[in-house]
Amino acid sequence: MKCIKASLSLFIVACSLPLYCYCFPIATLATQKIQVQSQNTKPNGLISQAFKPPKRKGPPVSAGGSTRGSVCIRGKQLITSLIPSNKLGLTFAERPQFFWYLPQTSVKTAQFLLLSDQDEQVFYETTLTLPNRPGIVSYTLPENAPSLKINKTYHWYLILVCDQQDFSTNPRVEGWVERIQPEASLAEKLATADARKLPQIYADGGIWHEALTAIAQLRYSEPRNLRYLLNWRQFLNSVGLNAIASEPLLDCCQAENSALK
Repeated sequence: MKCIKASLSLFIVACSLPLYCYCFPIATLATQKIQVQSQNTKPNGLISQAFKPPKRKGPPVSAGGSTRGSVCIRGKQLITSLIPSNKLGLTFAERPQFFWYLPQTSVKTAQFLLLSDQDEQVFYETTLTLPNRPGIVSYTLPENAPSLKINKTYHWYLILVCDQQDFSTNPRVEGWVERIQPEASLAEKLATADARKLPQIYADGGIWHEALTAIAQLRYSEPRNLRYLLNWRQFLNSVGLNAIASEPLLDCCQAENSALK
């Protein structure tokens, strides 16, 4: 028990039983505390905040749901759009990238429709070739597609072509996209940021399509990078997409044909 007489600034005494006491140098405990704090600190590059939805009026609450096809989709899973809960995604891009989760299905093709929100006229449509396994797929509007207009909202659909005769029974998911211009301060940050910082900048600015695309591109570039995988999962979890956050990111999809309006 000699350590009891030592300065309390140097040692701490811990006794598990009346006859057995242990002395721990305070310096050692401080070092351990620093190590634990270091382990709990997020590595450089992880998104430190959840996606910040912009303060904009979204589409009707009842809109944007997914329908289940009992014949061509296996199990009880649904097509899921990677989009915020209000079903509206903002973008700076003339031709943004869209993402969906597709469950196991026997269907080989899907129809993608982009409509003008004001008159619901077809703005762009194409047929996509689907993968033969479940996972998260994406489609980027091609260069020959018309560019989205600034401050215009577009209504889109992804429809699995299960029944060529009766499209009303085909499982589908819908959402909205709106193209806006970046504020000067945000544009300045984007101009000087490297690829690893882009997801955070877009997420803080509420720009969904670019934030998701930037994270996906990092995953495509380094599929085994654990940091990028954690980025992806944390981002999806922040908007309630926990159920599909661990699904594989597939290299899909290609358009079979397209119609421009």
